[in-house]
Amino acid sequence: MSHQELDNQTAAAAAFAASAARLLIDRHCEDVILLDVSTISQVCDFVLIGTGTSDRQMKSVADELGDLGKEVGLPAFRKHVDSGATWIVTDFITVVAHLFEPQLRAYYDLEDLWVDAKRVEIESGPEQPQ
Repeated sequence: MSHQELDNQTAAAAAFAASAARLLIDRHCEDVILLDVSTISQVCDFVLIGTGTSDRQMKSVADELGDLGKEVGLPAFRKHVDSGATWIVTDFITVVAHLFEPQLRAYYDLEDLWVDAKRVEIESGPEQPQ
């Protein structure tokens, strides 16, 4: 893969990660954090973390993330929902999105796991229609 192709792939992943973060905020997820882990992870470039307000909201947001990925040519590679829908992981290869219920998010504390990652500022955008 050429440097140009790699740069284009990285730019596409960054744009998708930012759009995914905006989607979580627009859908009223709380404490949304986007981390650039490209220099410290061999697995992905971005980790997106958000807290849901209910299992229904989390499932809906995860479905919308999947739709957004398909729209931009980054379909989800894998999605996992735990038995109580308290943690949903959607893996887009370059971007991994985690939706948690509050207690489980505090327990796993992914922010601490990725403490060396660069936090990406999430641009405010127009409210998306619901």
